[in-house]
Amino acid sequence: MGQRVMVIGAGIGGLTAGALLARRGFDVLVLEQAAVIGGCASTFKRRGFTFDVGATQVAGLEPGGIHHRIFQELELPIPAATFCDPACAVYLPDEREPIQAWRDPEKWQQERQRQFPGSEPFWQCLSRLFDISWRFQAREPVLPPRTVWDLSKLLAAVRPDTLLTIPFSLLTVGDLLNLFGLGQDDRLRRYLDLQLKLYSQVEARETALLYAATALAMSQAPFGLYHLKGSMQVLADRLREGLENFGGKLLTRHRVENIHLEHGQAKSVTIRNFKTGATWIETADHIVANTTVQNLSQLLGEQAPIPYKQRIEKLPPASGAFVVYLGVQEAAIPKDCPPHLQFLYDNDGPIAENNSLFVSVSQAGDGRAPEGCRTIIASSFTEPILWWGDDVSYQARKENYTQTALEHLGRYFHLTPETIRHVEAATPRTFARYTARDLGIVGGLGQRLSTFGPFGLATRTPISRLWLVGDSVHPGEGTAGVSYGAWTVVEQILAEG
Repeated sequence: MGQRVMVIGAGIGGLTAGALLARRGFDVLVLEQAAVIGGCASTFKRRGFTFDVGATQVAGLEPGGIHHRIFQELELPIPAATFCDPACAVYLPDEREPIQAWRDPEKWQQERQRQFPGSEPFWQCLSRLFDISWRFQAREPVLPPRTVWDLSKLLAAVRPDTLLTIPFSLLTVGDLLNLFGLGQDDRLRRYLDLQLKLYSQVEARETALLYAATALAMSQAPFGLYHLKGSMQVLADRLREGLENFGGKLLTRHRVENIHLEHGQAKSVTIRNFKTGATWIETADHIVANTTVQNLSQLLGEQAPIPYKQRIEKLPPASGAFVVYLGVQEAAIPKDCPPHLQFLYDNDGPIAENNSLFVSVSQAGDGRAPEGCRTIIASSFTEPILWWGDDVSYQARKENYTQTALEHLGRYFHLTPETIRHVEAATPRTFARYTARDLGIVGGLGQRLSTFGPFGLATRTPISRLWLVGDSVHPGEGTAGVSYGAWTVVEQILAEG
């Protein structure tokens, strides 16, 4: 048996790292505090409906895509899925016609030229930056580098065209809008704010340009966003199958309470069995934390290196999510409703608390609802700290947010007492309870210049043989993003021998 690896957390990043390491002969144990694997990409069931907890779409299933590569490596079939086309239909305030991000590049070009006259040079610049960045990423650079091996991988990925992106590496999307004379185009800015908030957690004026170039292009062919047959749980279940096929083990309802160091190296963890209450210590050659970086700091406690701990404490506040889950009759869904929509409800000012919704709608026959029914999942970003007051104010806020969301959704969907079969809401408190993420935060650190790529947090922590995967590290959130991070960790561990 090979070296022992302990993986903390059975989210997509942890399952991917664990399965790939098991495939390469490591003795892998994955520990998950929840009863259901998948983290923010898991599901729950109510009255015959299956709801995706957080993530509702997948990128990287196409040949050469990260999930496609992982499933090939694990000798597993690619999960059944359909393209989201359009990837999203965006409704700006007081507009009845949506802006539709079509998968066909020519169709999307025609759409944006019609919707945002005079902006094509801006979009062409984004496209060029994406082409260069994507080729660079395909050569598997390590970002940010922390050792000579990491740096060698980074330099090996550089080509002459990579150098063309250097002048843009310190720019935001807001900067590029200004360079093309579009800084005062309020409608274009609002569209970009809505779309980028989904992928980068921050608005256009703050989002790192090179990150945005990739995030905005991934919905177009030959790539695309996918709607999984069954539910998002399929992804986690398939990875679990790969883990166990190669001898790896997974324990649910087992929480890691502490990480222990010996001579500055990660050596063991304290585990608690939620069913029995028993605790014990297990040793490992490597420890992979599929957690937020804030949770990792808590697991280390006073052992965390002071500079690392101080950097974590100085990070900008992360986002939370308020989510409404609806089980409805088919009659509630408008004809030709796209799988994903975004709505902005205010008339001026930046995107604020609870005035925008990202909506995912299940498709007929996709396994998420009883016959003749569908699911609607609507989420809005929120400040996590708002949800950690007393129980009375918490319940009042939850009810207020739920009613506001239903009122907004009722402008598009046919929501009546007769068509609604189930209503349930989740808050950052809910996410904290079921995923154990600090304060219930979602989506990572936010892809600002200070936290993106070479300026972000590394998969290689300052502690030897302690690794970080998930949405806190490059290249960020989403199942594809955390899987790239996991792939990087596997290569780093293999390089250490």
